[in-house]
Amino acid sequence: MAKGYWVSVYPAISDPESLTAYDKLAGPAVQAGGGRVLSRIPSHGGRVVAHEAGITQRVVLIEFDSFEQAVAAYESEAYQKALVALPDGVERDFRIVDGID
Repeated sequence: MAKGYWVSVYPAISDPESLTAYDKLAGPAVQAGGGRVLSRIPSHGGRVVAHEAGITQRVVLIEFDSFEQAVAAYESEAYQKALVALPDGVERDFRIVDGID
């Protein structure tokens, strides 16, 4: 079965510290939904090289065992509470994508 992925790119973050409340709620919600954080850069020492229209702001990649599991985790009550804590000064491009078998 193909895996599912959350891909989040943050083109603009006016106050990086303001993401703390969201992170504290989102992390446990993702884990409870079966998600595994594969990458969260550059905030955790990871490296990024941006090409074309790429950015070097925060990028998060989370893997789930299936696309359906990824959608269910996003729609969960716990993650919806985390979204409420996402600060206004954050611009985010979020997608749930299907992996390739």
